[in-house]
Amino acid sequence: MNLPNKITVFRVCMIPFFLILLLVPGIPYGKYIALAIFIIACLSDALDGHLARKNHLVTDFGKFMDPLADKLLVSSALICFVEAGTVPAWIVVVIIAREFIISGFRLVASDNGMVIAASYWGKFKTTAQMIMCILFIIDLNNTFFNVLEQIFMWLALILTVVSLVDYLIKNRHIITEGSK
Repeated sequence: MNLPNKITVFRVCMIPFFLILLLVPGIPYGKYIALAIFIIACLSDALDGHLARKNHLVTDFGKFMDPLADKLLVSSALICFVEAGTVPAWIVVVIIAREFIISGFRLVASDNGMVIAASYWGKFKTTAQMIMCILFIIDLNNTFFNVLEQIFMWLALILTVVSLVDYLIKNRHIITEGSK
């Protein structure tokens, strides 16, 4: 297993620790350690992709696991925010539904020997979602910060829908070719 793939696996392994620290009350500085883990996981996403492209270490495992690791990390955080009452459940459902739809699309494409590359809209969406999660974890609970959280929540939702529509339009041939 090459270094970028090890970093991706490490990111997935950090998720349970992130969840425990975020959700279990009474852990000293738990929220701040969870925040640090989340930020490290987000930064490791950029690092593994950069290393894989720069050193020509792109693998099928990495193509599959890297986006899955991002989805697991962000979805885990979003579900925690629903439990905490900071993000409406319907927004999280829309975001997670988009991930299932795109994953299904990629599976159909893969069965037909095609690869759907990440789009810029998808990258913007992931970045907005990660920033939104960081803001909700920090939760400074002042007016300016609350407005910033709301802006990023709505931005993440809008970019989620825009990136979904973009994927569906650009790759609609996959469904028609996959049904032959």
